Amino acid sequence: MDKNQIREVIARRAAKELHDGDVVNLGIGLPTLIPNYLPEGVTVTLQTENGAMGMGVAPAEGQEDKNLINAGGGYITLNPGACTFDSATSFAIIRGGHVNVSVLGALQVDEKGNLANWIIPGKMAPGMGGAMDLVVGARKVILAMEHTQKGNPKILKECTLPLTAAGQVNMIITEMGVMEIRPEGIVLTEINPEFTVEDVQAATEATLIVSPDLKPMC
Repeated sequence: MDKNQIREVIARRAAKELHDGDVVNLGIGLPTLIPNYLPEGVTVTLQTENGAMGMGVAPAEGQEDKNLINAGGGYITLNPGACTFDSATSFAIIRGGHVNVSVLGALQVDEKGNLANWIIPGKMAPGMGGAMDLVVGARKVILAMEHTQKGNPKILKECTLPLTAAGQVNMIITEMGVMEIRPEGIVLTEINPEFTVEDVQAATEATLIVSPDLKPMC
């Protein structure tokens, strides 16, 4: 699969985890593709931590409004009924547990559900932003990410980078499969038919527990 195919597979599968009426926060990058693949009849309310509720699709080229951006600086539109507010109100919504699902990318995740997604020591970083609050405040945390980075595993026995939050990740969706973080470890529940269980394990540092009900990823 090329880069675009990988991103589509991940975003399409992640969209199936969203339910009608959910309030959802999407991280920058790959997660922003998810609304393009929402199942028919499913309507979600998109929240961005810089202060908007009810985001729409990205604007067409040339139709951008410089006053409407998401937390990553990308241009957005607002659906009818949307509202904007200050950061204090936005984070009150997040910290108050009013976000049903947060979908983020990751640099590393481990078998305890620890997440590292904001800095590589020695490299410039703009800061953690709202990631720490979103991971702790959302009712469900999903990582939508490529399985490896330049061939190196991102799903580890233990994160080596500075943590964004500890023990908060519920699910990992990659181009290779779907994994759930459970008390016993990382459980592979769905697998992309293009790969074998051995392929997935070879690309994963953590030891995967294969669900007895393992099914094809769709």
